[in-house]
Amino acid sequence: MPMSTFTCMFETYHETDVFPLKLSFLLRLAGYPFTDPEKILQKLCAQLHEDQRLPAADPLNIAKQAVPGNLSIQVKNIMPRLKEGGAYAKLLHSPSVSPSDVEAALQDYLEKKSPKPYFNPFKRISSHLVRGRPWLEDLQRYPSKRLKVEFLPTSPGADAAEIPEETLYTLFRTYGKLGDITPQAKASKDLPKYATLNYRTVRDAIMAKNCMHGFILPEAEGGGAKGTVLKIAFEQRAKAHVWREWIFSHPRIVVPIFAALLASAAVAVFDPIRTFFIKIHVTQAFHLTENGLYKWFRSQLMRANEILTFKHRKGDDAGLSAVWDDRKDDIERIRTWLMETADTFIVIQGPRGSGKRELVLDEALKGRRNTLLIDCKPIQEAPGDSSTIFAAAREVGYRPVFSWMNTFSSMIDLAAQGAIGTKTGFSETLDTQLAKIWQNTSNALKELALEGRKKDDKDSELGDDEYLEAHPEKRPVVVIDHFLHKSQESSIVYDKISEWAAALTTANIAHVIFLTNDVSFSKSLSKALPDRVFRQIALGDCSPEVAKKYVINGLNAEAEDGGAKKSLPSQSRNDLDELDGCIDILGGRLTDLEFLMRRIRTGETPSKAVHQIIDQSASEILKMYILDVDQASSRHWTPEQAWLLIKRLACNPSLRYNELLLSDTFKPSADGSGGEPTLRALEQAELIAIVSANGRPCSIKPGKPVYAAAFRQLTADHVLAARLDLAVLAQLIKLESAAIEKAEAELALLGGLPGKGSEVGARVKWLLGKMQASQGKVEGYEREGAALKGVLRREF
Repeated sequence: MPMSTFTCMFETYHETDVFPLKLSFLLRLAGYPFTDPEKILQKLCAQLHEDQRLPAADPLNIAKQAVPGNLSIQVKNIMPRLKEGGAYAKLLHSPSVSPSDVEAALQDYLEKKSPKPYFNPFKRISSHLVRGRPWLEDLQRYPSKRLKVEFLPTSPGADAAEIPEETLYTLFRTYGKLGDITPQAKASKDLPKYATLNYRTVRDAIMAKNCMHGFILPEAEGGGAKGTVLKIAFEQRAKAHVWREWIFSHPRIVVPIFAALLASAAVAVFDPIRTFFIKIHVTQAFHLTENGLYKWFRSQLMRANEILTFKHRKGDDAGLSAVWDDRKDDIERIRTWLMETADTFIVIQGPRGSGKRELVLDEALKGRRNTLLIDCKPIQEAPGDSSTIFAAAREVGYRPVFSWMNTFSSMIDLAAQGAIGTKTGFSETLDTQLAKIWQNTSNALKELALEGRKKDDKDSELGDDEYLEAHPEKRPVVVIDHFLHKSQESSIVYDKISEWAAALTTANIAHVIFLTNDVSFSKSLSKALPDRVFRQIALGDCSPEVAKKYVINGLNAEAEDGGAKKSLPSQSRNDLDELDGCIDILGGRLTDLEFLMRRIRTGETPSKAVHQIIDQSASEILKMYILDVDQASSRHWTPEQAWLLIKRLACNPSLRYNELLLSDTFKPSADGSGGEPTLRALEQAELIAIVSANGRPCSIKPGKPVYAAAFRQLTADHVLAARLDLAVLAQLIKLESAAIEKAEAELALLGGLPGKGSEVGARVKWLLGKMQASQGKVEGYEREGAALKGVLRREF
């Protein structure tokens, strides 16, 4: 029986086709070197076809199964279309059966018994009759929901008809639901004429394009006198990069969202790492000094007495033992406070060199685990925000830290503000960065405090906060050294530290100990804990007996480290009888006593060593407080003010605080210098020490005991004293001259008033008296200055 040829197209929804439609993106790699995905896929299909063990995985087998066997239809050829997820099938059928009947039979069969592809078993294969002339091409054109239908003539020179929307809808609605039909704009002169069809799904567009491409619309159906050929092609969206364009056109929305996502990712990734490093820093788990092998090796070396540094350290420890014996009550008091649950600060206040740090770390916290030391000095002295962040992170072991990102993000934020008119919030202030560091440190300290907790403990039913409140001995200890160091320059660092310390104590996470030499520490700490009474210990200089014992014990321990049997320095050296007088001059400051002990070890007599210390202190005072003041713009005092204090303290052991403020040299000036700020600045610089009584300053003493002798030595230099006294007199003359000029200006103003009656007479009389008094002072200052100039002319 003769057979006729019939061509139809197989296609399904998206992934549910003869081939997986979603894998068509692999064909886009065809332009890359050493790759030809289409050949690879064709080879794979051929292998699956030859391997009959997996018939469900063979796309060609799936296509053959779509043709029912009970019909007089024979599959002659199958042409796969990989990038479109379908295939062309050439069928042979009886001439008695029309192609439309074959199409209807196939569609009815596929509706009831369609084979389901392995890659999507929930979809069915569909088929349609190919009414046009398919174009089998391998161009870089990929399916889309949008079709461009061009109207071409059937022969050269003929005219093509512009097909209306109704006819297009009738022709193309068969292959799927249309979203819209857009005809060519009437004002457009582009040829050939065209229309655009938007399908709801890609599969429908693929079916329509492959079945209707090359279809000739006859005259009877609106195709013109000689018919019209439909040329169909996939058309990508006009805006292929719509998302990219939207992102770049809406920076006010995108940039903050991007910054928030970036910050969230950074927190999720880096915060656990930073907490881990902080815990290691606190526990010193990876520190060499905590290694067992290192400890054993060090103990063997110390026992063999082969390392010189260990000998000196023994001598130093022996000397400090006398100090710790004297301060035993303070040590026990600190240890007792650490066993109590009071949520307040422990403050150890004392001048520099009084042994605050050694008292807390080496004695009170000796052998205690989980101790964190934070030195405020490098944080406060760091130049710039980035350096401050890096210094704070280094103190607590916070890493990794990207301190340079703060400057970089600030530049980005500034550029964004210029572009969109508002800040994006991408950059973070110093407050925010420090708050992050302290928050991570709090998390690490809390985890360390809860490390020893077990499920079978008696109080296992307690929450974390209740457990820490009930077990103060489990809490870590945070020691904050050099608190309020250079606080007059900036207080932001100390404010954040005190707020963080307050959060630690009130949440029962850790004990906090402040070490400071500032007597006004309560003003700063009260901002963080306004309703608490601080536990404080004031450390001063050692008594003469303890200071002498400290020096002698250190010298004797040094001699014992020598190994050979010999008499101790306290027994063999006759010059140690001078120690009593030397210590009276030197005082009980530990740093000065240690300096004295080292000089005596080198063979100097105590008197000579003390004279050397006094000379060195006098040189330091001259350089730091008088000669280099003009070059240091950050200092809040003048050489004349410092010299006045030196001169008066050389004659008196202490000065009245309020009496000094009444002197002309310390009168507040228009630029804010003078008065109490100057005295506080000199106290911070350690030239003087301000003693308080009943919460108010009452007297002024030298910053160190040895400074009293240094002051006397400086004032004994007649040339230096004459030169600096002249500077003080010049300043006083300037002040009195300014007062006279002010009085003269007011008198001139009063002289120009009408009447000049008795109303201004009292004021004029008072101004004249002020001028006379100031003039008398100026004349007296000039007579003193003449005498001082004579000293400068006579002496070297």
